[in-house]
Amino acid sequence: LASNIIGYKLVNWWHALLHRIPVVRSIYSGVKQVSDTLFSEKGNAFRTAVLLQWPREGVWTIGFVTGAPGGDVARYLNPQDFISIFVPTTPNPTGGYFVMARRSECVELAMSVDEALTYVISMGVIVPAGHKGTPSSLPPASQPTQL
Repeated sequence: LASNIIGYKLVNWWHALLHRIPVVRSIYSGVKQVSDTLFSEKGNAFRTAVLLQWPREGVWTIGFVTGAPGGDVARYLNPQDFISIFVPTTPNPTGGYFVMARRSECVELAMSVDEALTYVISMGVIVPAGHKGTPSSLPPASQPTQL
């Protein structure tokens, strides 16, 4: 019990210290808010897995819907037409890209977020059970162009 109390006080002291340093405060607050959202047990930072053509047309990748454009961005990108997507890098999904894409250009996947994340981390080697077929919602593959 004593170690929990000491640990709790130490963490609170550390948070208070970081909030006193001007530049560190803004960075720390942002990182803490993101990490609290991503790693909370009841949070759903990644709502669904989608397939989207990125970084260019004809190249498909898996992304995770994080919401709709908000704030000033919503003035330019209608939240009814666009979704915010996190595209993780492989094999380390802690890095990635944040993109906003047209809803109509994304394909919602039937696999769970956990299954899709496993698929991304394994570089496509581990295919979730029950998802071994070719998705029918994708357009048929075209022949590669000769260079």
